[in-house]
Amino acid sequence: MFDDATIPLDQWVSTFVDWLVDNHREFFQMLKWPVEQLLTGFEHGLNAMHPAIIIGVVCLIAWRVSGKRLAVFSMASMLLVGFLGLWEDTMITLAMVLSSVVICGLLGVPLGIMAGRSDRFQTYLRPVLDAMQTTPAFVYLVPIVMLFSVGNVAGVLATIIFALPPIVRLTSLGIRGVHPELVEAAQAFGATRWQVLFKVQIPLAMPTILAGLNQTIMMALSMVVIAALIGAGGLGSPVILGLNTLDIGRAVVGGLGIVLMAIVLDRITQSMAQKK
Repeated sequence: MFDDATIPLDQWVSTFVDWLVDNHREFFQMLKWPVEQLLTGFEHGLNAMHPAIIIGVVCLIAWRVSGKRLAVFSMASMLLVGFLGLWEDTMITLAMVLSSVVICGLLGVPLGIMAGRSDRFQTYLRPVLDAMQTTPAFVYLVPIVMLFSVGNVAGVLATIIFALPPIVRLTSLGIRGVHPELVEAAQAFGATRWQVLFKVQIPLAMPTILAGLNQTIMMALSMVVIAALIGAGGLGSPVILGLNTLDIGRAVVGGLGIVLMAIVLDRITQSMAQKK
């Protein structure tokens, strides 16, 4: 039935991506530049610091937001990562996650606020977010490699596409969750639109926004192994290398590093959200 009526969508997409590569590669290289600068800054900063300083800073943050138990767990996790020979890979992964989360925050929070205050904008934005979350990551790795080449920057860009929707959705949910009577009371006292946003809606929505940030961090970490397939370094490399050489020990050690890093970041950001 469908043999004579097949839509050649795959050829159209390939032709469109080839056209983008041939005619607009310079534009995409320009988009790559700020991501590359941010990532390089984080990588150089983290690798320049002595491991004891980084462990101390993480433990201090964990102690301040949650208490002694999380601080001890964070110290034990980071020491174990170091003794397993994964310190350098962990710092590369941390730099990639921080770069992705910073860009997701800069893009996602304003988009979430706009979606929270406009039903029409949310209607247009929702299918885009659905597509970003449900499209398999392997599908958009190919055009990303063609447009931005391989490496850590391409890995960060793929991670941004995958990790952006949660912070947009939860920021919108937080803004919409603010009780209308509080907004009306602020307006009744003469608050402007911006004052209502920054002094009423965002502070009250902050726990939900931080929950979205937590989910973005977790999704960014889940992309570490997939990003390694396009040349991104970090903790995904030993996992991919272990799979390719059937070296189960190396793959498990790389996976353990990702798990420990995910637990530490998850507990810290969850505690920050609960404190708010």
